[in-house]
Amino acid sequence: MANKKICVVLAGCGVYDGAEIQEAVLTLLALERGGASVTCAAPNINQMHVINHLTGEVTSETRNVLVESARIARGAVQELSTIDASQFDGIIFPGGFGVAKNLCTFAVDGALCSVNPDIERVLRDFAAAGKVIGGLCIAPALLAKVLGSSGVTVTIGTDEGTAAEIEKTGAKHQALPVDGVSIDTAHKVVTTPAYMLGQSVGEVAVGVEKMVAEFLRLA
Repeated sequence: MANKKICVVLAGCGVYDGAEIQEAVLTLLALERGGASVTCAAPNINQMHVINHLTGEVTSETRNVLVESARIARGAVQELSTIDASQFDGIIFPGGFGVAKNLCTFAVDGALCSVNPDIERVLRDFAAAGKVIGGLCIAPALLAKVLGSSGVTVTIGTDEGTAAEIEKTGAKHQALPVDGVSIDTAHKVVTTPAYMLGQSVGEVAVGVEKMVAEFLRLA
């Protein structure tokens, strides 16, 4: 597992309008402990909207996904447009509503969602190159939208409504508990429910650590 080069794609900073911070940090920690070299990346676009995480209300602010992602990456984040699949062994997408709001429109449009062009490009490039792809929480819905026509299998846990939208893309959904990991060996896609089911950071950590271990095994 040592010396694997992994890209982690962030969708902003904050569960309700960006990347889920705990999922992102757990992913980065598990990758480092697994001996991987990590590059964080994010698209240089504005968020769909900004939510006050104390009140849950939408504000009048405008925030940039790349700039907000830099908060999690401690400033070390690249524009997604510069990411070349040939330079990496795999790519992981932590969850958070930003995945379904900023990287695609799944939160509004479900299976009919549109996907940010840079996100779609990197996913197709990594898949075509046979590189491993990982997703946490709602991120598997994004993977399904782009890769569903190949029959890829993913999990978001046990939410039947979300699972039904995923299967409309042509992807297959595997119902799993919070610590479960869906391993699609044929397509090299590894996913886990994380906070789609988790009630605490410790509970989510178990699934994330398992997922990252399987991800690195396939990388």
